[in-house]
Amino acid sequence: MLQRFLIGDEAKSVSSPLAPHFKLSARISRKTVDDREYMSHIPFASAIGSLMYAMACTRPDLSQVVSTISRYMHDPDRGHWKAVR
Repeated sequence: MLQRFLIGDEAKSVSSPLAPHFKLSARISRKTVDDREYMSHIPFASAIGSLMYAMACTRPDLSQVVSTISRYMHDPDRGHWKAVR
């Protein structure tokens, strides 16, 4: 998954699947044209689907994270993508 979504060296290990410093909300989805262009090239929905597969097959501890992040699939922002990574 890390290679597929080009996360590689950017990935950081955390003790819990959704670190407490991530404060996600729909309000962070207010974006400029540049932000919308950037996110149009990010496979956000595909990454969520891959996380759902991992959750169902091997990592039930990801269920809370997948539930939280999937709420923003309609209009993700860089902050949401950072939470996925």
